[in-house]
Amino acid sequence: MSGQSGARVFAIANQKGGVGKTTTSINLAACLANAGRRTLVIDLDPQSNTTTGLGVDAHRVGLSVYELLVNEGVTVDEVIKRDIRPNLSLLPAKVDLYAADIELVYLDQREYRMRRILDGLKQDYDFVLIDCPPSLGLLTVNALTASDGVILPLQCEYFALEGMQQLLNTIRLVRDRLNPKVYLFGVVLTMYDPRTRLAGEVVEEITQHFPQEKFQSLIPRNVRLSEAPSFGLTILEHDSRSPGALAYRQLAEEVIERAATIGTEGAHA
Repeated sequence: MSGQSGARVFAIANQKGGVGKTTTSINLAACLANAGRRTLVIDLDPQSNTTTGLGVDAHRVGLSVYELLVNEGVTVDEVIKRDIRPNLSLLPAKVDLYAADIELVYLDQREYRMRRILDGLKQDYDFVLIDCPPSLGLLTVNALTASDGVILPLQCEYFALEGMQQLLNTIRLVRDRLNPKVYLFGVVLTMYDPRTRLAGEVVEEITQHFPQEKFQSLIPRNVRLSEAPSFGLTILEHDSRSPGALAYRQLAEEVIERAATIGTEGAHA
């Protein structure tokens, strides 16, 4: 991975809330870092849950990704929290980010602001993960324009596929107009409960629709996964032997392997 020129950048996106985007951003990043990959997490969600889930106080963060996006005079060095864990850095968010979707409308090159931020950073990392807000506004478009691919968390529930087409259409639009290389890198199934027939049916349906994209790792419903962010801890720190920790370790291995073997010009979306 380090031999490549710059990081692989992945937007973790789904316009539906409560599907495990932030849990995946935090714990996939932690497992990639634990595997020796230099990893940067960008919190692009105004709720700032990735920031607080990694133990950084969003209310006292000072300059954040919001200022980077809308203020030409702010530098990455003023914002980035380097090495908050070994191999793991963070561009934090705070509540001000809610205003960015409106303010970006009036700025030049509004869809390319995140890409410009990353241009000077990518060489320092193996992976960059962008936690997107649960919407398809300008913040998510910025993430898609800056990314090589999209990791889509899907809940193992009845309406799992509902609204997914909207995100796939947005990926196509971004690819056609702004970033020709972005594609659906992978689908990760979250909140999996093997005791329910529905969960098995959802896995089967996603496997049929997205045989290449679906990751084999299934992220289980796991109390320890839910608890960890309230302590500002990753699952590796909170309970490294829990089913959730094992699942995210396996997912990180899949991401590393797939990123090494699949060209960024793939276009499964």
